[in-house]
Amino acid sequence: MFTILANNWSTLLSGLGYTLMASLIALVGSLVIGTLFALMEISTYRWVAIIGRIYVEVVRNIPLLVITMAFYVIVPTYVVQIDGFTAGTIGLTIYTSAFIAETVRAGIESVAVGQMEGARSVGMTYTQAMVNIVFPQAIKIVIPPLGNQFINLVKNSSILAFVAGFDLMYQGKIIANTTFNTFDTYLAVGLLYLILTMPLSYYMRHLEKKWNVA
Repeated sequence: MFTILANNWSTLLSGLGYTLMASLIALVGSLVIGTLFALMEISTYRWVAIIGRIYVEVVRNIPLLVITMAFYVIVPTYVVQIDGFTAGTIGLTIYTSAFIAETVRAGIESVAVGQMEGARSVGMTYTQAMVNIVFPQAIKIVIPPLGNQFINLVKNSSILAFVAGFDLMYQGKIIANTTFNTFDTYLAVGLLYLILTMPLSYYMRHLEKKWNVA
């Protein structure tokens, strides 16, 4: 394994950079989109809630590879030309956003109904009560499951290897094919993924303790 790392360090480092970039973009994008659809699911407007629920249920039940290939094959053919990295990152963002939406929705609904009612009774609008009272409490509740989703996102970024996304797994596959040393190559790739996910895991634990999340 160490020979593979030493001889192909620049290639693996390049792949690690693409993986990190895709993960960060997808993390921010999926958090924004997921939170938006979570709020839509609990909207008092029935048609908005229906749209939110349909999005979450449809996306959650379609494999990540299918979503990614749709952007890699269908979008460039009929809409606009995009490369594998972009297609993979968009697919990863959309797929993860559905799971984040469910996590955030569950967190919001776990906050006592009286919190919203109390805020409304003192003159706050629904939006003000949600932003200032309910949502901050919900975020503390969903930190552990959100952390798991973010870690899964980093691991799922290996989907870029299927669409020539130049990520860590893609570079590992090239190295394995050229060196014929599959075991050591993927062991090295696994180690690098571990370097990415372990700090995130420890940081989420730190937030749990800091915010006294049970």
